[in-house]
Amino acid sequence: MSKIPTDLHYTEEHEYVKLTDDAEVVQVGITDYAQGELGDVVYVDLPEVGAKFGRMDVFGTIEAVKAVSELFCPLPGEVTEINEALEADPSLVNKDPYGDGWMIKLRIRSRADLDTLLPASDYQQHIGE
Repeated sequence: MSKIPTDLHYTEEHEYVKLTDDAEVVQVGITDYAQGELGDVVYVDLPEVGAKFGRMDVFGTIEAVKAVSELFCPLPGEVTEINEALEADPSLVNKDPYGDGWMIKLRIRSRADLDTLLPASDYQQHIGE
């Protein structure tokens, strides 16, 4: 059974959004379920800091032994930071998707946009667990 922290917000495409100490910035990554489905992650292609994305725009790709998948931006915003540790060790996504395996930090326009995402209970239902 996948880990689904109740304090996060989710997309149907298996990204999560985690609040940070900065009210305008959120952390984005893929869920434990998603990394489990992908298998061993071997490469993550992330955008440049300063890149701007609309809701559900593709912001990068993740490559695993089994497949290459697109990464979707859960909220409109601007990338303020990327997880450079993934360049040297992409397996962090498998080991700790909600911690060291995060992908980007995103400056969002409004916390109200979080209402467009799934709460943990709905995401759990979505993946059938």
